[in-house]
Amino acid sequence: MKFGVFYEHQLPRPWADGDELRLFQQALDQVELADRLGIDHAWEVEHHFLEEYSHSSAPEVFLAACSQRTKRIRLGHGICLMPPNYNHPARVAERIATLDLVSNGRVEWGTGESAALLELGGYNVPVGEKRSQWREAVEQCANMMAMSPYPGFEGQYFSMPCRNVVPKPAQRPHPPLWVACSNRETIKLAARFGVGALTFAFVDPAEAKQWVDDYYRILREECVPIGHAVNANVAMVTGFSVHRDAEEAKRRGMDGFRFFSYALAHHYRTGLHVPGRTDIWAQFEKARDTMPEEGARRGIGTPEQMRAHLRGFQEAGVDQVVFLQQGGRNRHEHICEAMELFAAEVMPEFREKEAARQAAKDAKLAPCIEAAMRRKQWMQPLGETAIPTVVALGRAITDQGRARANNLGALAESDLGRTAAE
Repeated sequence: MKFGVFYEHQLPRPWADGDELRLFQQALDQVELADRLGIDHAWEVEHHFLEEYSHSSAPEVFLAACSQRTKRIRLGHGICLMPPNYNHPARVAERIATLDLVSNGRVEWGTGESAALLELGGYNVPVGEKRSQWREAVEQCANMMAMSPYPGFEGQYFSMPCRNVVPKPAQRPHPPLWVACSNRETIKLAARFGVGALTFAFVDPAEAKQWVDDYYRILREECVPIGHAVNANVAMVTGFSVHRDAEEAKRRGMDGFRFFSYALAHHYRTGLHVPGRTDIWAQFEKARDTMPEEGARRGIGTPEQMRAHLRGFQEAGVDQVVFLQQGGRNRHEHICEAMELFAAEVMPEFREKEAARQAAKDAKLAPCIEAAMRRKQWMQPLGETAIPTVVALGRAITDQGRARANNLGALAESDLGRTAAE
């Protein structure tokens, strides 16, 4: 099983000068440490306007900074918002490819659509159309990275003419493609489209097995890839706070996990939010004692408790567990200590047989993936004679000026001819 770390850049109120600067610099330090410790992935969200819950509105910038401070860790958009009002598909293709180049081919292309009205309304994305917008944008963005030139597209939600979208990514035809999943139905969607399922539902291992079984059954039987390659993987997010003393692990990590859940519910399900004024942390403090404690099950506890927690996911067939370690007011030094203890005392058991597990999985799925690729309806490239010639603006202006002058000259000659005849 592989492991990842996950960043929302949470910043509970009250805020002081320098808090955001410290938050981002500490997150960069944590990703650098995760890379040194051998953790496999660093995932970064994209959210807009979700105060306190997530101050991560430009993940491509943060991940680019991570790329220059690390050597091997995979850098994941967890996720990139794909409806065109958030990000034009061509701009996504350009940014993903550029990040892949500056990171030497380490990008994981996670995608999603959001379910927060602060985001959807802020960018005028209709709630009833966000899934279909995601589908159209993801498919065309993959085509842009894979095709040279991109033939152009007249769609329901965006249109663009034939262009060659450059640069192309280091990983061809494009980096591994994922979609955010919050329930069992989106897991099934991921399998049908042949993309990795990046799951944020915080399910326990018993339920995880049902989700994993659904995913791989549908992938084998029904998959029609939305991209140019299949990424068959299930990743699940869990809490994270590890200490040799269980009570200390809880003291250090439980509040952060609880605040994550509370702020998530505020922005997505139950909250009334006044931009720039609502104090979510103050509301959380009033509700804290009513929230359940599920520490060990959520990845908060001793190394042995964490091993037992992860064995459940391993037995369920989960490919990657992603740790939510930066939540609420969790302290930077505690996060780093927990990662170091995890890498020393927990991770080796799960890394020992990972290469063999991955090789066996790839061999088993290879025929299914080949069959899925045969079912895909490919976008047809343009024939050489159909690729349009685009006239440079200066030349177009010059040609228009010449045409206008020629028209005026012809008109003048006509007038002179009439005058002579008269």
